Amino acid sequence: MDSVKPLSGELNNSFNTLMVSGGVESRQAKSAGTETSLTGWKDLPMELLLRIMSVVGDDRMVIVASGVCTGWRDALGWGVANLSLSWCQDHMNDLVISLAHKFSKLQVLSLRQIKPQLEDSGVEAVANYCHDLRELDLSRSFRLSDRSLYALAHGCPHLTRLNISGCSNFSDAALVFLTSQCKILKCLNLCGCVRAASDTALQAIACNCGQLQSLNLGWCDSITDKGVTSLASGCPELRALDLCGCVLITDESVVALANGCPHLRSLGLYYCQNITDRAMYSLAANSRVRSQGRGWDAAGKGGGGKDRDGLASLNISQCTALTPPAVQAVCDSFPALHTCPERHSLIISGCLSLTSVHCACALHPHRAGRVILSNHAY
Repeated sequence: MDSVKPLSGELNNSFNTLMVSGGVESRQAKSAGTETSLTGWKDLPMELLLRIMSVVGDDRMVIVASGVCTGWRDALGWGVANLSLSWCQDHMNDLVISLAHKFSKLQVLSLRQIKPQLEDSGVEAVANYCHDLRELDLSRSFRLSDRSLYALAHGCPHLTRLNISGCSNFSDAALVFLTSQCKILKCLNLCGCVRAASDTALQAIACNCGQLQSLNLGWCDSITDKGVTSLASGCPELRALDLCGCVLITDESVVALANGCPHLRSLGLYYCQNITDRAMYSLAANSRVRSQGRGWDAAGKGGGGKDRDGLASLNISQCTALTPPAVQAVCDSFPALHTCPERHSLIISGCLSLTSVHCACALHPHRAGRVILSNHAY
């Protein structure tokens, strides 16, 4: 927290620079009888203050400015919607507690840590004051307990994005309660939450969070087909699902996802060694069914919609039971999957038997170049 102190001097220096650069305009205004006296930072109009802070883009400066006077504190408290304290190397918990009541209109807050600092009392302060919060990053908060999730459930029901990756102390009971209150979650990162991410929790997510679009379950190794199949039926809007290291899941999970999640764009199955060819053929078959369902509409668009639909990223590294024909079928069914170096989105490292699998770019190199050029146009 001490790292913010030197910034108070920068405020004065910046103000002096502003006054010098605006000297001509000031003299002109004075001669015209329209002079507005600015003798210090505190005289700045609130709208100009907020504009300056947004241009500066330094959250440490925002914090210093909030302590200049009550007027600035109130203006920033109402006007600042996005704040990151991830730069804080020490005493983050104390800083959060001291700031939460000042920034009650926050919608985006990042408290990601390099070393564990945040405690339940800090999260409770956020939940007590920041009721409009939409996005919260608590990743690597190893000291947090269920108290934090219960506080967020009560105080921040409008959350749409929550990252609690690495928070290994949370229980599935607390996560279940959170999903019962935060029902509009769209992105949830549970990577490494080995206690919280259970089949019971996934069933609760499927029941309560039907708008969910992205879910990271990496290395939550207690998850089984029971939980994933519940997700597939309850969260049809899923676009991205990471199951890397979920060693208990089988083809049943992938088949359920292929049938129940038509918008799935990214699927991570790294080290899911129970996955076999059946899962791959299920993905491929569902792609063909949806293509046929588009019928003349897709054809009328020149097939351009195919690259925007279906899988665009698939990680099957270390899935050693897979064979080349099955994986090739998936690659052929989804034009956005590539094995070529330029657009490597079908990841098969550690599967020596799959080295013969290739995307269309390998046969028609000019296609890859054309797609890359078109992407740069955006």
